[in-house]
Amino acid sequence: MQLRFLSQLSLFLVILTFPYFLPATPKVIRCTFLAWNAQASDFGRDGRNGSDGQTGRRGRDGQSQTIFANGSPVNLDLSGEDGLDGDDGREGDDADCGRQPRDVDRNLRAADGGKGGNGGNGGDGGNGGSLTIYYTNPADLKQIFVRATGGRGARGGRRAEGGRGCNCRDRNWEIQTCKGTPGSPDYSCKTRKFSCEDGRDGSNGSDGKDGSDGTLGRITLIQRSETLAADNPTVTVGMAQLKDQVFPLSKNIFQTRKGASSVLAPGSVMADQYLEFVERAESSFQVVWNATRPITDFAREQVKVSLEDDKQVKVSFPEEVWVDGTTSQQGGTTQFIASNVILKKEATQLKRADFSGSGTDLNFAVIDAAGKSDLITTQFRIKYKVSESGDRFRDRFDYRTRYEGDIPAELVTRSNNRFVINIGKLPISPQYLKSGLPVEIELVATRSFAGRSAEQKIEWRGEIRR
Repeated sequence: MQLRFLSQLSLFLVILTFPYFLPATPKVIRCTFLAWNAQASDFGRDGRNGSDGQTGRRGRDGQSQTIFANGSPVNLDLSGEDGLDGDDGREGDDADCGRQPRDVDRNLRAADGGKGGNGGNGGDGGNGGSLTIYYTNPADLKQIFVRATGGRGARGGRRAEGGRGCNCRDRNWEIQTCKGTPGSPDYSCKTRKFSCEDGRDGSNGSDGKDGSDGTLGRITLIQRSETLAADNPTVTVGMAQLKDQVFPLSKNIFQTRKGASSVLAPGSVMADQYLEFVERAESSFQVVWNATRPITDFAREQVKVSLEDDKQVKVSFPEEVWVDGTTSQQGGTTQFIASNVILKKEATQLKRADFSGSGTDLNFAVIDAAGKSDLITTQFRIKYKVSESGDRFRDRFDYRTRYEGDIPAELVTRSNNRFVINIGKLPISPQYLKSGLPVEIELVATRSFAGRSAEQKIEWRGEIRR
């Protein structure tokens, strides 16, 4: 073991002192220096980027209030607060240049300066507060002075400049490398040129945006002495909950008017438009389910019922459920009487059944896999193409359109859930209806039920039977 250690130590000393056993020629010194510098990186250290300025705080909204006018003077300031200015960005740091390496065998690039920070955006001004006024005597409104201005938007912070990049001391240099033994035939030298590129100055930041001014406050007038009851204009429930239940609905109805400044005390500042209470509407809603399909089949679907400003009740069934029915009034209750129902996906389950005949007897048949065609109205549109080369395996561009348009109802025969379309009776030249011709058919069916519609496209390529 001791012998092994001495052997390794001797090898280490030979490697360490190896350069000193060689003649100290310029060539040897140059090669040693280049080998060391091959591992060096571009010189200098990039400057750090400047930080962005913080965004200014948004101003608080003005306080919203509800008051009862009784003829006594009232002075209210419901103005929004001004926003705060954004902070300035911070300058980018200059690059730390250090010393440029000399006589390296590669191109160099000096360090870049840091980017300047962006200015922070200015804070938005707060909105003016809203005011609800209950009153019985319109003259009492003239005793109410309101100032509900929006706060001013603040200034954005200023941008910062970027830091300076480093410059090269030596921009160009040459290095000669030689192979072989001087004076021998295999001795050759090669000169390579290298350059240094200056570092870039950091880009300047951007100025922050100014904040937006807050909006003027609005007023709402209610001519009554008691506060309005909360309204319940909308109900959303699962379809299974609709059956045999009555849902009460209510809505406080307002109208939008102009000229708020002429209603209150002179000099008041608020939005010109204001709301005025008109009346309270109350109703109820009930679904009478007379469809043969159980409503429990749609238990996961949601229905929205709403009382509109015209006092009519609107029921919105989900997009995937098509319900046919009528609406009637029974006292103060709106009843929706459902007679039939299908799913949207059941309207688009047509499949090609057959392509037969030729000439004026050329027919294209489709079948309704969902079996709902006794309920659904169907309109067909067709694009009929024929191959120019007579080869049905050719690319699509080889097919030319010979007819495109709606199919008249008299050319469509329905038997239960099977449709037969008489293509041969369409205005198509007889030469394009002959046996053996390759054809491409694009059939679009528009399927409608209960005010809803969906389209289905059927594409088929084949040959007219011989």
